[in-house]
Amino acid sequence: MSILVVGSVALDTVETPFARKEEALGGAASYFSTAASLYNQVNLVAVVGSDFPREHLDFWRSRPVNLAGLQVQDGKTFRWTARYHMDMNSRDTLDTQLGVYAGFHAVIPEEYRQCPLLFLANIQPELQMEVLEQMPSARLKVLDTMELWIMTARAQLTEVIKRVDILLMSEEEVHQYTNQASIVTGVRQLLAMGLQYVIVKQGSYGALLFGADGTYFSAPSYPLEEVVDPTGAGDAFAGGFLGHLSTVQPSFDNRYSTEDFKYAVVHGNIIGSFVCEDFSIDRLRALTMEDIAQRYQALVDCSHFDPRWRNTMGKQSLASR
Repeated sequence: MSILVVGSVALDTVETPFARKEEALGGAASYFSTAASLYNQVNLVAVVGSDFPREHLDFWRSRPVNLAGLQVQDGKTFRWTARYHMDMNSRDTLDTQLGVYAGFHAVIPEEYRQCPLLFLANIQPELQMEVLEQMPSARLKVLDTMELWIMTARAQLTEVIKRVDILLMSEEEVHQYTNQASIVTGVRQLLAMGLQYVIVKQGSYGALLFGADGTYFSAPSYPLEEVVDPTGAGDAFAGGFLGHLSTVQPSFDNRYSTEDFKYAVVHGNIIGSFVCEDFSIDRLRALTMEDIAQRYQALVDCSHFDPRWRNTMGKQSLASR
């Protein structure tokens, strides 16, 4: 099944304590499209300027990425500059130049309209709502957001949340949006808005899946020896998540099982880990399904434990009497 993504395509300049990369391909839709295209066709809706490097378009054309919805307008492409702190978990945005993205309105091509899977990347909530109005028949609607929209467009974001099936948020964003100290209480508040699932991204600690049916699942992250650049890891997570689901045949009533979503979260963690190993999308360029399968098995091996309960403490207590 094909996947529709609407989001930003940008040119990023990223500085870490160890290296710097200028004018690299960035933006939520870029990471998502590259990741999800490892699994299935991606239909991209975004905007770039006339200065956007042709090499990036050629790369996507070499993959199953449909560019019919990519607008190319006179002007400059969206640019973002950031510097990471030593722990690589926090960063400072140094410069943002919206360019042609400032006037962007998503236009969904007719050939995209029957796409069953929809990912709303972390663009402005009003733009996300425009997309939802054009995609009433999407089978599964997944939403990502960010701290900026929680702070500046909370009311609009709330309306979008009420119209989607799955919400992706970082742990910090859940606390911020719900004003709850407990992540479980905060997620319960979000699920009460009509969501089927909430996925809490925890960065280097993995991800949590909560379901309206009481589902709770904790997926570990893949341990990395070196993090080069964590930019885009969350968007790549979404690409792996929906990418896997695009390969699954839903039941006769067009529903995915809880197990389907659990496997998809693990795929998300794996793709997110690969992105962190290089700047931009560079680690994903030559990535294969065999690479993903090897890392998947490694996570199975490191997270499996014996389900049998052995009351060793009780035996020790009896022996000491």
